[in-house]
Amino acid sequence: MYQKIEGGNYRQIFVVGDLHGCFKMLLATLEEHDFDRENDLLISVGDLIDRGENSLECLALLEQPWFCAVLGNHEQMAIEALFEGQIENWLINGGDWYLALEDEPQIEAARLISHCRTLPLIIELIVDDKRTIIAHADYPADRYHFNKPVNREDVVWNRRRVHLALHGKSKPIAGADLFIFGHTPLQTPFRVSNQLYLDTGAVFGGYLTLHRLK
Repeated sequence: MYQKIEGGNYRQIFVVGDLHGCFKMLLATLEEHDFDRENDLLISVGDLIDRGENSLECLALLEQPWFCAVLGNHEQMAIEALFEGQIENWLINGGDWYLALEDEPQIEAARLISHCRTLPLIIELIVDDKRTIIAHADYPADRYHFNKPVNREDVVWNRRRVHLALHGKSKPIAGADLFIFGHTPLQTPFRVSNQLYLDTGAVFGGYLTLHRLK
């Protein structure tokens, strides 16, 4: 459920908002930020797939040494569709790209979706003695600590915290300096208390946000 990353191993570290198949946009954004695949790290808040043009290319990022991700609800839906037979929910939420693939690309997509079953729900990153926590939708507790049991569905689906914050009701989550989430499309990055929401609706005509941590 948890993964820990030591930030001192990298030159630059970025966190990127929901990709949803926007692979070309990602490449252009990385170039704008002088991203070096040999020395830098990109962490995704999840939702690599669905709705955009290049879901398979975004899934393939999981095999790049400069890229890592937490599980998003769209990866969760894909896993449930392919391995638990619950396909309808995925199809109505953008999973139809998978059925449109030719045989070999579809086999590759299934392999990569299977790999998503090993993704962490939560990444803890330490940079200069500051602790940053990355999860897809929420960290569903008032206090963080590594390996604390939390509800999986809340981590990948919950919008209660951000909706309260958008209405002026927020409070810090104890135990870390910064929490970074995606999942909820917003016009601009939204920072409140010690939480930062990075999904700026790239696949809905918005843009892709990269937040530099180092």
